[in-house]
Amino acid sequence: MGQKIQILIIEDEQSIVNVLTSVLANHGYRAISCRTGKEGLMMAASYCPSVILLDLGLPDMDGNEVIRALREWSAIPVIVLSARTQERDKIDALDCGADDYITKPFSTGELLARIRTALRHISPARNTKSFTVGDLTIDFENHQVKVGERAVHLTQIEYKIVVLLAQNAGKVMTYDQLIKEIWGPYADNNNRILRVNMVNIRRKLEKNPAEPQYIFTESGVGYRMNDIG
Repeated sequence: MGQKIQILIIEDEQSIVNVLTSVLANHGYRAISCRTGKEGLMMAASYCPSVILLDLGLPDMDGNEVIRALREWSAIPVIVLSARTQERDKIDALDCGADDYITKPFSTGELLARIRTALRHISPARNTKSFTVGDLTIDFENHQVKVGERAVHLTQIEYKIVVLLAQNAGKVMTYDQLIKEIWGPYADNNNRILRVNMVNIRRKLEKNPAEPQYIFTESGVGYRMNDIG
């Protein structure tokens, strides 16, 4: 029998830890847990878990501090589990380096789906030659985009946006992250030009741009490329 995938839970409410541990065990994962940020960073270094589930409201330090400290040396996927529901809270956590953000309360099915997505990021798409979801195929080597057999002609900026989202498929990319990656660190943070490009991209890729199949909007936060065919 293969070694179980290990998931670190950093959460100070024991009742939540107990539920998460039980759910993870029932689905073949091994859970380890702690209740403070400092313990979490030490356990992340000692156990090298595959995924970290992180509460933001810890007794010793804010969860965003934990993410920033972790990102100085590790790319372990971090899924934030938080009662904070404001868009600004989500954006701050994602900008600090979190891979995903789930608002409490959440369903078991949603959590497990997000964990599966996070595990796929351990072997990210940026190491592959192409990306496919549904009828959409992006050939990174030849700079070609197709929907089915139809070649899609994108501008240089549109192509960069699509590639960046595909390389991070399943992960929410904030407006700020996309702007900095595409237009550079000193670009104006005005989202308008990004939104205009996204309208054009969807018009070219989607059957119905109003109900996208490939690139989803996370309202007020950013965009996410579908990674489930």
